[in-house]
Amino acid sequence: MIFGKTINKYYKKYFYLFLIGVAALVTVDIFQLQIPRITGELVDALDQGTMDQAGLIDIVLLVAFYTFFIVVGRFFWRIGIIGASRRIDYDLRNEMFHHATMLSNRFYSEKKTGGLMAYFINDLEAVRRAIGPGMIMFVDAFFLGSIVFIRMFTINIRMTLVIVLPLFIIAVAGMILGNKMRRRFKDAQKAFEDLSDYTQESFSGISVIKAFVKENLEIREFLKANKNTKDKNIRFVKMSAILQIFVQTVVSFVFIVIIAYGANLVEATRNTAEPFTIGQLVEFISYFGMLIWPMMAISMIINVRSRGKASLERINKILDEPIDIVDKENPVQLDRIKGNIEFKDLTFQYPDGETPVLEDISFKINAGETVGILGRTGSGKTSVVDLLLRVYNVKENTLFIDGEDIMDLPYKQVREAIGYVPQDGFLFSDTIKNNIALGVESDAVHMDKIRDVAELSDVHDNIIQFKQGYETIIGERGVTLSGGQKQRVSIARALAKEPPILIMDDSVSAVDTKTEEKILRNLKKVRNGKTTIMIAHRISTVKNADKIVMIDDGKVLDVGNHDDLMKRCELYQEMVDRQKLEDEVEVA
Repeated sequence: MIFGKTINKYYKKYFYLFLIGVAALVTVDIFQLQIPRITGELVDALDQGTMDQAGLIDIVLLVAFYTFFIVVGRFFWRIGIIGASRRIDYDLRNEMFHHATMLSNRFYSEKKTGGLMAYFINDLEAVRRAIGPGMIMFVDAFFLGSIVFIRMFTINIRMTLVIVLPLFIIAVAGMILGNKMRRRFKDAQKAFEDLSDYTQESFSGISVIKAFVKENLEIREFLKANKNTKDKNIRFVKMSAILQIFVQTVVSFVFIVIIAYGANLVEATRNTAEPFTIGQLVEFISYFGMLIWPMMAISMIINVRSRGKASLERINKILDEPIDIVDKENPVQLDRIKGNIEFKDLTFQYPDGETPVLEDISFKINAGETVGILGRTGSGKTSVVDLLLRVYNVKENTLFIDGEDIMDLPYKQVREAIGYVPQDGFLFSDTIKNNIALGVESDAVHMDKIRDVAELSDVHDNIIQFKQGYETIIGERGVTLSGGQKQRVSIARALAKEPPILIMDDSVSAVDTKTEEKILRNLKKVRNGKTTIMIAHRISTVKNADKIVMIDDGKVLDVGNHDDLMKRCELYQEMVDRQKLEDEVEVA
């Protein structure tokens, strides 16, 4: 068994199941203790010639009665204890996942996906085994072991004292080895985390690996990670095996001593007033046989508890991770967000960064405007989006939506008001239909609406060419779609929300110019009166915007329409000239 603030509440929640399980387990142990006594009486009766057929039948029926209750009791303690451990496993996994969804981008920039999976699989399984099987072993080790020891003591004091010292030695050895096992298991779990992370990353980037013909290099690196995992696990298993072999050796030695000493005692007291009978020796040996399991259980408890405690410490690191993005105690609740946005002397630095990525940013976006954000790679364009989506905290009174400080608004209301099309166009391994309908309640989305937004993003014709149309499963991260198709499905997903604010982060970079023009025309029709922000590298994407914000090196260089910037912004002129030249070269 293991305890801690993370799981103590679950012991309380499922106390009734543990109570049923422990009561059934104790009952089973009590009935099991009757079998050696009956067996000893039977042996003595047969040895003395006092057993008749009727008496034999009575003993058989009594043993059958006890066996029936043992079978029923085992069913109930499995339902109780094992059932409770499975429920705790389920609840704890849900708690971990819920907490993980609340963590900010800072956490996921430090942790890798494959490594996190180890927490949800191996570590949870180790905790579950410490709670369920661990409790069973704990009850058997101490309750059954204590009762058996008392029964043996009443049969013969001297023979019982023989086994006290070996039990003490086992307990001391278990404590010493248990701490070492816990440390080694933590190392083994960390190695598995690294292996999971490497494997997940390799599979995600398999197309790049193949393109650069680096399969052999990846195999060698995988073998290194796999060997490290194997070595760390073998170190733990060796320690576990040493403990088990030690316990078995001591038990076997004591068993031999009991047989030798008991046989001699039977012969020496045969003609005395209080002889030690063969039946008592058989009963004592049977009790010792029952005591072997509690003694073995002690080593197994140490093993399971060491694993569970190490894994619980790792799980606590996830659950203790602070949630950065939270609402104020009394947030401002707007009836609806219109789409007025203002950056006011905003400076922002990523939590793990050393220098600001945005410095003294100031510009306004009026509700209903189409605004382009343009700049060179790494100038800070995407950082503007991150702040609008409230995935990072900003300094108060630097970013406003509809005149309210974004830090005063509920972050869910802010995100629900924004339709976001990211650069990578992340899609889930689901149907195209469900990917498009992701941002709205599924029962509120009709197929006609899905088809309409797909046509607006110019992807409908591509979708109907698939054999299963909108019901096509697109695979992990949309692997079955081309880059342009993924972008257009992402645009359709954002449009399905009908958000007052639409943000497109370089979302038409993978489509040709003709398709881009069609999408932009469609957006102009359906986004009339709604705020649209387009981050782009191409001038053609933002040329007709109401306003263009030029950003370079984290600072706003200029704000104006195309004609204004052509007159006064040198960087904008340079980008226009460069792209004209690129277009001419492409045509040539």
